[in-house]
Amino acid sequence: MVSQAIDLLRNELPLEQESVVLPEDVVTGLVLVDIINGFCTVGAGNLAPREPNRQISGMINESARLARLFCEKKLPVMAFLDSHHADKPEDPYPPHCIAGTDESNLVPALQWIEKETNVTIRRKDCYDGYLGSIEADGSNVFVDWVKNNQIKTLLVVGVCTDICVLDFVCSTLSARNRGFLSPLQDVMVYSRACATFDVPLHIAKNIKGALPHPQELMHHVGLYMAKERGAKITNEVSFGAPNKP
Repeated sequence: MVSQAIDLLRNELPLEQESVVLPEDVVTGLVLVDIINGFCTVGAGNLAPREPNRQISGMINESARLARLFCEKKLPVMAFLDSHHADKPEDPYPPHCIAGTDESNLVPALQWIEKETNVTIRRKDCYDGYLGSIEADGSNVFVDWVKNNQIKTLLVVGVCTDICVLDFVCSTLSARNRGFLSPLQDVMVYSRACATFDVPLHIAKNIKGALPHPQELMHHVGLYMAKERGAKITNEVSFGAPNKP
């Protein structure tokens, strides 16, 4: 039944994806959203996968590959890490990714980026990395990162496609539209380097307060809604020659 619903959704809400070549003479920034143990490593916490998951594994592999490329080229990278205080719950979800625990740390495949000089790490205590970048004085670490690096294109990857990735993309596009993120022009979401979690209906029924969350369906919905807000959705990313004048 779920597969039939997914087919119906894809027919009713078709999602065209682009193959993107990033020109070498335009600054592109890579944003890694919550690729941490608490969401991606089997058995790591309340919201971690209970068994190996192909979509999540593919997301990690593609994100790590992109991170290597960006670091080799010394292009700006920002990694958001979900890090919550134990006394500040994030309903409707159970306690997760508590600051200071291994749940809130990068997955093993990406831990090496912490030593890279072109990488900015930002721990956040909310879904949305844009809001999670606001400091007590009103400044915004993400906004400053875009402006200081003169980023014109943003490439977004990570988890969850329909929650933290989508929320960040929507806020970023709204801020761009209002002129808060100059010189940012394009926000791209790389579908093969995004993932979400899977809670089938029959499992959700047996967990108090849980909502059904079919993975493939919600992944598609997240990408579709990001595109509906103005993001470009890509299923292939590479670097190419500089733009011709």
